[in-house]
Amino acid sequence: MSVDNVTAVAPASSRRPWAVRGSVLAVAAAAGVVLLAGPAAAHVSVQPQGEAAQGGYATVNFKVPNERDDASTVKLEINFPADHPLTSVMPQPVPGWDVKVTKEKLDKPLESHGNKITEAVSKVTWTAEDKGVETGHFQQFPVSLGALPDDADQLVFKAIQTYDNKEVVRWIEEPTEGEEPESPAPVLALTAASGDGHGAASDDKAAKAGSGHSDDTEKASSEQAAADSSDSTARILAVVGILIGLAGVAFGVLSGRRRTTS
Repeated sequence: MSVDNVTAVAPASSRRPWAVRGSVLAVAAAAGVVLLAGPAAAHVSVQPQGEAAQGGYATVNFKVPNERDDASTVKLEINFPADHPLTSVMPQPVPGWDVKVTKEKLDKPLESHGNKITEAVSKVTWTAEDKGVETGHFQQFPVSLGALPDDADQLVFKAIQTYDNKEVVRWIEEPTEGEEPESPAPVLALTAASGDGHGAASDDKAAKAGSGHSDDTEKASSEQAAADSSDSTARILAVVGILIGLAGVAFGVLSGRRRTTS
């Protein structure tokens, strides 16, 4: 056998590093897809327009994404905390949705601006009149509420999301320090009250917020746009990760074939 014939046949072991490299690249890319896709996962959440100060009034948005590829969200139920009853709750009308406010009598009446309050809102329910929140979309449900408690740093709202295929998802688990539950409830963080003890908004501002004319609307829109941009970026990165994974697999296969035929 001539020297040329001997050197022309590459041993099997010399082909393995190329195939291994291709496989490693594919596995790394697949892992990247999992890591990048994580932030894109979403659940029912609540964010204030501006800030929600202790003792004051605020307008908040309950954001509901559709996480299903074959069903639309047609109902949202937000349960209000019983340990911190709110005397004023005014949902802003949302086109295509019917809204119902449910009140319950309080075990212990509250005093508000010299008035005795014997009942408070226990839940607000939105029901779609048409298609609801379809695949790949989200919907916001604005609510003006107060007076916020001055002895708490957050409010937990338990949410129930219903799809048109009768599936019900319960976002009711309260978060614990350092760990997010599988089905977290929406949590509204409260900021410290201002010097006048009435938080960041007066009753007049609360009324404006309930009618959709809050002075903080522009700021809230910017914050929401930034959040939506973050979600979109995460999804784009996830797609890029998938493409890298496919390229890695193809690279490994082609490398193996080239070495086999050489």
